[in-house]
Amino acid sequence: MPDTKNIARIGMLVAVAFVLSYIESVLPLNLGIPGIKAGLSNIVVVFSVFYFPPLTAFSIAIVRIVLSGLAFGGMSGMFYSLAGGILSFIIMLILKKTRKFSVYGVSVAGGVSHNIGQILVAMAVLQSSMVIYYLPFLLVAGVAAGIIVGMLAAVLVKRSGDASI
Repeated sequence: MPDTKNIARIGMLVAVAFVLSYIESVLPLNLGIPGIKAGLSNIVVVFSVFYFPPLTAFSIAIVRIVLSGLAFGGMSGMFYSLAGGILSFIIMLILKKTRKFSVYGVSVAGGVSHNIGQILVAMAVLQSSMVIYYLPFLLVAGVAAGIIVGMLAAVLVKRSGDASI
């Protein structure tokens, strides 16, 4: 059972992720491609992958997606985010466990795989492979967001005392 300090840390991280999701929801980022976001709240998720045990980090990721979806996105947006978030988390956890990737590499892989997960869901929901044409744009956006998120998460990981970055 988690101790009181960890419960408080988890609660604060979920709150920070929620605030970052809110900031992202009010910032206009219209690049002409649906689904491109800065992914600011993923700073918390990437940090959690390196700081907490996998189940705790996964819980933070899922709670962040559900709260943000309910408050800012709606059910369909939350469905896409869950698909992308779960795939992203699995990929990030696998890469982190290999110890061959830094926070930056894990974050970039998370950003890219999040977009791949969303495209796969869009293809299934729309029953069309035409949305695959968005993928190159989303991959570039995922790399860019992953770099920025990774840089910020690396600072947090380093400050937390984890020298594995």
